[in-house]
Amino acid sequence: MMRIAQCSESFLPVVDGVGRVVFQYATSLSLSGNECYVITPLNNTGYRGQYPFEIVDFISVKLPTAPQYHTGIAPLDLHYAERISHISLDLIHAHAPGFAGIEAFRLAEKLNIPLVGTFHSKYYDDFLRVTHSDVLASLGSRYVAEFYELCDEVWTVSEDAVETLYSYGYKGEVTVVQNGTEIRTPNPKFEAAAREEFNLGNDPILLYVGQMDFKKNLRRTIEAAALLRNRGYAFQLVLTGQGRDLKALQKMADDLGLDNVIFTGHITDRDLLDGLYMASSLFVFPSLYDTAGLVVREASVMGTPSVVVKGTAPAEVIRDGVNGLLCEDNTESLSNTIEHYLFRLSDQERLNIRSQAQTSIPLPWETVMKEVEVRYQALIARGKSKRKRRLKDLIQ
Repeated sequence: MMRIAQCSESFLPVVDGVGRVVFQYATSLSLSGNECYVITPLNNTGYRGQYPFEIVDFISVKLPTAPQYHTGIAPLDLHYAERISHISLDLIHAHAPGFAGIEAFRLAEKLNIPLVGTFHSKYYDDFLRVTHSDVLASLGSRYVAEFYELCDEVWTVSEDAVETLYSYGYKGEVTVVQNGTEIRTPNPKFEAAAREEFNLGNDPILLYVGQMDFKKNLRRTIEAAALLRNRGYAFQLVLTGQGRDLKALQKMADDLGLDNVIFTGHITDRDLLDGLYMASSLFVFPSLYDTAGLVVREASVMGTPSVVVKGTAPAEVIRDGVNGLLCEDNTESLSNTIEHYLFRLSDQERLNIRSQAQTSIPLPWETVMKEVEVRYQALIARGKSKRKRRLKDLIQ
């Protein structure tokens, strides 16, 4: 049995990709007989007893630029400090370089145990959006690189993420440990429920699931939809999720005269979301920001292929015209690719792509977590951490 802590800035009920990955790690590790803890800023996660792991949270405040997220300085919370002092750990896994990551490093130093760090996000883009300064965004990115240089082992979720981390100035070794997805059997009842819930007609459905945030290249999606609509094609665009730019996206759709767009809000019912995937003809995900294609894998489980931008992380699992579609990062290319798939291919050709998506793209979490446990065990077996740098080197 291993005693593992997962440290993350985001967790339930926030449902971004990192939080969901941490949930899967903690759940899988616990169910396989390990002792697992999630260290995260305090949030309302509902009834704690429903989880097979323990949440050890610390007092936090909402981030002004993203109020769905919380942050805080763990050692300043005396209740947290008392709880964590009674927990023995063999390894700590940091899923972000923020305050939760700093706490992961502090604990790893104090206990003299290995620290794994996974690089999940393109932080330069986030820093630039907040600061509007290339200089400050570059400084922030350098801090990120320095954080991961403090870890005993560094993981990323894609080859694209490896390149991004190196572009920030990181110089160490990197291991790609992909994200998985939960394999489920599509249920026609769920599709019927989704069609009724959102009043979906018989026209082809284009679906997006994720944050309502312009960093996800949603401007491109809406512009492509408007172009298709101007060409006279009938379809529905369904945008599912919550986020800072929801109102701006709704206004954009209205300004472009798109009366065929449905904003569902965040969907917590997994069966309903599965039904929405099933009802959709194509999952539209032209994001340049994401370092993995978690939602692309989830769509494929339900037999829904995706259109993504060439050369991005989500494109790493796509073979163009075989199990999905690739486009350039411009409105014309995205709209032409969608048009070709929906209105030029035969029913059999579309069925073949859907079938290939469902059989070739999903990666079971069970497979991923077997690799994770082997890597954890190897790190723990090496004994005490041999980090040469200390926390003060990071925060000076």
